[in-house]
Amino acid sequence: MSRPYPDEPVGPFERPPVSFTDAHGREIEISVCDEGEFAALAEMYVAFDPADRAQGIPPASEEAIGEWLDVVLGSGHDVVAYHGDACVGHATLVADGEGTFELAIFVLDTHQAAGIGSRLLSALLGHAGREGVERVWLTVERWNHAAIALYRKVGFETADTESFETEMAIRL
Repeated sequence: MSRPYPDEPVGPFERPPVSFTDAHGREIEISVCDEGEFAALAEMYVAFDPADRAQGIPPASEEAIGEWLDVVLGSGHDVVAYHGDACVGHATLVADGEGTFELAIFVLDTHQAAGIGSRLLSALLGHAGREGVERVWLTVERWNHAAIALYRKVGFETADTESFETEMAIRL
């Protein structure tokens, strides 16, 4: 699939590890995801609010979450956010076979609207840029104004709005 990408790259973005205090005073640590974090990620997704699922992800059952994580964690770049020992956020770039990457980002409902998503997204793009990723795209439901504003804030541009989803792209 040929999608338009912006002509100019954006950035630079902060690179993990990143430590900060969120808008609710919680200490948050963002790092590159490694193999040892599978269980913590699975636990986060089991606790994920069904209302926050979009486009069928993350899956709902524990078995489906495990299968999905096997695919996601083996095909691109991932960063995770922790509050203490609990994984509270995950951002991933999944290779699409065309030399570009699809972005997905998830923050537990208990940790949303606190600045974690912005920092998680920035850290993922910083990590991916360091790893040689140049083109990233995503789809977002057109009525998800908060997510669209977040993506625009870091430099994503609208690439397509033909369906009930908006496709956005960025060049790193």
